[in-house]
Amino acid sequence: MNKTMQIAIELPNDFVAFQTVPDIRKEITTSYALWLFQHARVTLAKASELAGLDIYDFMQVCKDNRVPVIDVSRSDLVEELSGFKAA
Repeated sequence: MNKTMQIAIELPNDFVAFQTVPDIRKEITTSYALWLFQHARVTLAKASELAGLDIYDFMQVCKDNRVPVIDVSRSDLVEELSGFKAA
């Protein structure tokens, strides 16, 4: 059973004048999910669930916001790939 928490925030009317409440809710939720993922507070799967997106769409959000989905250093990647033999 998923429990939810509601949080009320105040936004000036002119700040949100051209958006609907569902659009604002979606944007805030997606931004928060992205922040949580970027700061390693949740997994990619959990962040995509929070954002209400499938994992591939959330990966696109990450790409659009320059948030790496795979956090591997260059040296780690080179070391990993050196274990493979050329065909």
